[in-house]
Amino acid sequence: MLPISSALMEKELKDSFSIKYCDNQCYDQSTAYRLTYNRVLLVKAGNGEIRIDDCVFPINSNDLFLIAKGQVLHFQPGAGFQGYDLSFGDCFWQKTPSSASNCKALLFNNAAANQHLPLGDEDYEELSYLFQLLHREFSKEEYINKLDAMAAYLKIIMIKIANVHAALAKGFDSYENKLYREFLELISQHYQSTHEVADYANQLGISARKLTDLTKRCSGKGAKDLINGQLIAEAKRSLQFSSIPVKEIAFQLNFSTPDQFSHFFKKNAQLSPQDYRTLFVNMGM
Repeated sequence: MLPISSALMEKELKDSFSIKYCDNQCYDQSTAYRLTYNRVLLVKAGNGEIRIDDCVFPINSNDLFLIAKGQVLHFQPGAGFQGYDLSFGDCFWQKTPSSASNCKALLFNNAAANQHLPLGDEDYEELSYLFQLLHREFSKEEYINKLDAMAAYLKIIMIKIANVHAALAKGFDSYENKLYREFLELISQHYQSTHEVADYANQLGISARKLTDLTKRCSGKGAKDLINGQLIAEAKRSLQFSSIPVKEIAFQLNFSTPDQFSHFFKKNAQLSPQDYRTLFVNMGM
């Protein structure tokens, strides 16, 4: 595990978009990056391991990884892969037709649940072809509406990935699933300002109880569990990959006092914030 100070921010991308084909890309050094952009890795072949936040995944053939902006990504030393590496920001995504927004919300707003998708041969071949078309468009000389053309390809890719996702098998366009995806979007936007289920329910125009029942049917988790999950994920990233004092993390996440935050964190992570940070510092030595 890398020391806290080793996490770097991604470099800014022109037009908030990039796609490249990696031919046996190897990582001799372990460098962690806090992502500024959403990222999709389509792996044709690979070896070693990839760490996303504090979860480690093996890299195998026909793998798909979805990493949301704000997450911390690094390849373990000796890891490598062949395939496509796609990055896009929200401002680029806004160029896609609104009909695709639900797909992005479902896949990236709760990215930890969709981090790794093993693909069957048919799904891999279809996605690989679409990535190839997008890469070809990206590589062309600038022309009028080039960004719109790439956004259209990205929309199709997101829809295809959403269709692969097993959770979409039941009623992707149902009213409840739309509300669920709106709720995930609201959490990603407002977790620093409110932790209350009732506040999100009011924004959705339903009762807090109805929202909790809805999230349990759609994800197996209550509304409060999903809010807490976002808070814990953000807290862990800050503790692992920054030197920000615990009390400042507490206030950034809108806890009244550092003690309140520490109690919340220990209840959900089974370690105090300081012990959690110390654990990862020592692992990086």
